[in-house]
Amino acid sequence: MTTIHTRPLGSPDTAATAAAIHRNALGAAQKRLWAAAIGTASPDVEAKTQPLPGNEQIDLDSLLELAGKATQPRITAADLHSPDFRGFDVQATPAIAIESTGGALPLDATRLGANARHAPALERAAERTGIPATALAAIVNAEAAKDSSGQWNVYSRNSRSSAAGLGQFLSRTWEGMAETRGTWLNQTAQAKGWLDRSGQVRAGARAELLQLRYNATASIETTADYARNNLKLLERSGVATGSDPSAVARTAYLAHHLGPGDAIKYLKSGLTDERAGLLLRAQIGSPRAQQAIARTGDASAAHRAWLDNYVGSRVRPERYA
Repeated sequence: MTTIHTRPLGSPDTAATAAAIHRNALGAAQKRLWAAAIGTASPDVEAKTQPLPGNEQIDLDSLLELAGKATQPRITAADLHSPDFRGFDVQATPAIAIESTGGALPLDATRLGANARHAPALERAAERTGIPATALAAIVNAEAAKDSSGQWNVYSRNSRSSAAGLGQFLSRTWEGMAETRGTWLNQTAQAKGWLDRSGQVRAGARAELLQLRYNATASIETTADYARNNLKLLERSGVATGSDPSAVARTAYLAHHLGPGDAIKYLKSGLTDERAGLLLRAQIGSPRAQQAIARTGDASAAHRAWLDNYVGSRVRPERYA
């Protein structure tokens, strides 16, 4: 149970305390709504949310690199067509009609603030993939580093991994998207001659391809493709992804954060204690992770409480509608 220390009325900190209580309540409500929308139950576990500093929005590959155990296989175009993904074909998959069915409000460029210049790119990517522009804005906002004005830094780079750009794509994930048929990045790579006859990235083109992560349009378009592909993979695996932009954005971000394979496990049956403990320690540090695990007696539950709180409070597309 959280203990709230009150101050006498009229104290200078009264307003700040009230605001903090209000933010916490909103975060808890958002988490419950998200869990209900995608059909998962949040455990009755309390865990404090620890924001990642700067631009360190790390996905599973980054976390494993950080822990010195980068064993997560790279997902390539061939993987997407393997039996494990039930014959999913990116090129043959229609856009996900979320905006029209979920009652989404259009993107309001003025609510992007210092990032209003990215509104056209967000809207183009949304029209092409079917992922709401507000959802894309929320995902990018949770990933990219920002300056004091809140402007997204197109040169965001995670010093502890290879993640870079507005979408914080790892090098091997970015290459995989370039090799995935039907994506914006695949079409661009083909046009520039960066792929060989088998559709793989040429060794001599790798540096130039990875540099494209720092192009805002490329990063936004690829974030949209990655979200669309991941949502389809989750759906094919029997995972409810939600239909409104808030649920869609949070589910897509979860897959962006964990990788689609572990996102499916997370949403269907939960991660193993070993994997969950690894991720939690990488996110909030070993001492705090051990305390959270000790309180719950379960690394998987402790990690779920932290991640659900983090996504529910940080990925909020309604801010841009």
